Amino acid sequence: MFAQNLTNTRKYLPYFMCGFPVLFFAYQFILRLWPGLMMQQIMAQFSIDASHFGVLAALYYYGYAGMQIPVAILLDRFSARYVICVFAVLCGVATLTFAFTNNWYVACVSRFLVGVGSAVGFLGTSKVISEWFSRDRYAKMIGFSFTVGLLGAIYGGKPVNFLIENYSWQNVTIVLALAAIVIGVSTCLVLRTKNKQQPAVTDRKFKVADFKVFLASPFVWTLAVANLLMVGALEGFADVWGVQYLVTAHGIVKGDAAQLVSFIFFGMLFGGPLLALCSKKLGNYATISLCGVGMALLLLVMLYGSQFNWWLFASLFFCIGVMCCYQVIVFAAGADLVLPQYLGVMVAFLNCINMLGGSFFHTCIGRLMDLFWSGVVSADGLKQYDLVAYKYAMGIIPACAVAGALLVALVGMQLRSRQHDEFELTSANTLYLSRLGM
Repeated sequence: MFAQNLTNTRKYLPYFMCGFPVLFFAYQFILRLWPGLMMQQIMAQFSIDASHFGVLAALYYYGYAGMQIPVAILLDRFSARYVICVFAVLCGVATLTFAFTNNWYVACVSRFLVGVGSAVGFLGTSKVISEWFSRDRYAKMIGFSFTVGLLGAIYGGKPVNFLIENYSWQNVTIVLALAAIVIGVSTCLVLRTKNKQQPAVTDRKFKVADFKVFLASPFVWTLAVANLLMVGALEGFADVWGVQYLVTAHGIVKGDAAQLVSFIFFGMLFGGPLLALCSKKLGNYATISLCGVGMALLLLVMLYGSQFNWWLFASLFFCIGVMCCYQVIVFAAGADLVLPQYLGVMVAFLNCINMLGGSFFHTCIGRLMDLFWSGVVSADGLKQYDLVAYKYAMGIIPACAVAGALLVALVGMQLRSRQHDEFELTSANTLYLSRLGM
């Protein structure tokens, strides 16, 4: 009986260990989204306009993107439980600082540090899974972890908004901060490295010099920039500006607006497998380009369409979410551009540029809203933005999505042309050698 219980414990222990980093991965989605739910309160707290709010939102992505590669190196050199603990506690302390400060610059630094701390979410999860699961189960567990993480984004919006409406936003922020600290300390106390190491998913250690190998490639840079341009639907609209747009444009209650925007993340649960199937039929570059054009069209329908109802919005956002999973195909396309030993650093580079897209869109949207501001000011001196300002500002998202789709199509055509030339050269050489009797 004791032996059977011990066997069952060992069987479920890997899932228990992975639960802590997965929990933080899901939780950091809530930290990523909550400024969009507290936009008016934050603007009132610091007496700022849309441009400054856009900068504040962008700082999270600067911190997140900038720490992708350093966090990967730290996880490679030190125990995952210590790294996850330190970064989770950093998230909590930074969020706590944000709740108590009235200084704009302190708030900016705090938001930047929240992004820095959140950078360990997915990378830490990947590291722990590689330690506790074998190679053949790694991909499955990563997919499962990503699904659980998206549930944080799906179910984090409306409940957090409910708390904000019934309690002060500072109190809600304090609770979120304490939750991060509890997760971090619990991870440090419970998480362990498996004594009998499984074969590593990748045997090659990361080296900064690896960047030189592929950063000289124009195809890599074009793919990375295209990825940045197409990320606006997710990191620009869904993360921050979407809720307030629906409230302003359609008079939807903020809680319901947050629930509708969460359908983008719900669509992402299904987008990965669906787009993987499409890429097998159409190819990686055609699939990515179609997603870019599709997202642009759906966003234009949302911006300039009429006669919307709840179900139509939910369906529209679900389809946008499916197409947002083009990023999975971008990673697959990037993997084809480098040798297998450079795959890890390639993914880190693409993810870094991808997250910088959030900074780009939040900054641009904020500035465009101020540019098209009608001049209306509230009683407490804050700028009031009408639907015209929102439409002009949001218009940058579909425009950039089309530009990104065209860049990806250009890369695909150039690569096909190069492969064709190489095939013709190989065929000519084969024919020449056969005539020589070789």
